[in-house]
Amino acid sequence: MGAIDIVGVKKDRVTRDLTVDAQSDVHADELIAAIKKVKGIRVRTVSDRVFLSHLGGKITIENRIPLKNRDQLSIAYTPGVARVCRSIAQNPESVYNLTIRGNTVAIVTDGSAVLGLGDIGPCAAMPVMEGKAMLFKEFGRVDAFPICLDTKDVNEIVRIVKALAPTFGGINLEDIAAPRCFEIEEKLVNSLDIPVFHDDQHGTAVVVLAALLNALKVVGKKINKVRVAVLGVGAAGVACTKMLLDAGVKDVIGCDRTGTIYKGRRKQMNYMKKWFAEYTNKDNVKGDINDAAKGADVFLGLSGPGLFPVEALQSMAKDAIVFALANPDPEIAPEIASEHAAVVATGRSDYPNQINNVLAFPGIFRGALDVHASKITEDMKQAAARAIAESIPERELFADYIIPSVFQRKVSTAVAEAVAEAAVKSGVARRPHSEKITKLVVCSSL
Repeated sequence: MGAIDIVGVKKDRVTRDLTVDAQSDVHADELIAAIKKVKGIRVRTVSDRVFLSHLGGKITIENRIPLKNRDQLSIAYTPGVARVCRSIAQNPESVYNLTIRGNTVAIVTDGSAVLGLGDIGPCAAMPVMEGKAMLFKEFGRVDAFPICLDTKDVNEIVRIVKALAPTFGGINLEDIAAPRCFEIEEKLVNSLDIPVFHDDQHGTAVVVLAALLNALKVVGKKINKVRVAVLGVGAAGVACTKMLLDAGVKDVIGCDRTGTIYKGRRKQMNYMKKWFAEYTNKDNVKGDINDAAKGADVFLGLSGPGLFPVEALQSMAKDAIVFALANPDPEIAPEIASEHAAVVATGRSDYPNQINNVLAFPGIFRGALDVHASKITEDMKQAAARAIAESIPERELFADYIIPSVFQRKVSTAVAEAVAEAAVKSGVARRPHSEKITKLVVCSSL
């Protein structure tokens, strides 16, 4: 029991507000059911701190300049605003400095692949997108706004985002199911002159590569000498594989529900899996994850709970690295994996080595926005991964500490600067790196 507050008194009854700590959702339901059975008690409403924190939504819009008198109104709106409009019309690039566009990102989803929840639709996806906007603001000082679309049509989504693009400096695609997400991203990248980033793909890939770079240092292996077994060849699996190949990995074997991906496979293939078959599995290994994992140095799970058997782990190479990233329940229990692997990482915050996208996307967009990048290149993503990895000095690395905490604010700053510099080198920056890099504020309360 916590606080007991009287909120109303009438002749025949007293209304009290009770605060109770429950162990879980199930336990809370049991408590409520038990209280309802008590004679003379009527339960009027039940809530919890999670729902209370979501009342009215989690984000808001505030004015940056005051509107307290006629003079301030004339500057913010008519007639003063007309001069600014004419200036932008004459010099379109100035929109980035004279409006919110230079620091605003659209978080676009159709709600078809929400983490751990699946196809729940655009309305139910809204709390997740609001949370994403909070992370952008907190860790990158980027203003982001949810755009939840009631359509799954690729061309319709592309058309809507293109029409909205003049408002935003970047587009973050979120929780869109594969393979549709690949086509949407490709079309938007080719048609827009602002960064388009599918975080489920590329944010995951950036943090996975960062963690792998440090894990390899811990076990003393070279990136071009290891074999990687990938379980789950969806959006994240394909993006991670592409980044690993770009970083120097030579040997990858992927596996989906049907089995290993190999040249000539026809069952359950799409154009991205055909790409996967073309550039991986050089020995054309056939079978399931047990076959893919034999002799592998690294297991990368981006699939579902309990899908990686301990027998497969035991068949891996010495000093194996296991990234079991299914959330909330990983492909293999970390406690079991730790008995057989040298390094274990998950997507959960209650175990060491959490692979969390928040280490990547706020800094990536911060850096891209600061130099007015027209797109996010592979070099920019590689630079982000290395910046995350290098935020831990090599002398401090050990099996349970290969990736920094999301609350190490220096990481976002390092990522932003590395991405901005890479954007300049890639030729996609429209403003010099030295002109402006926004320094992130360290919040001492966290």
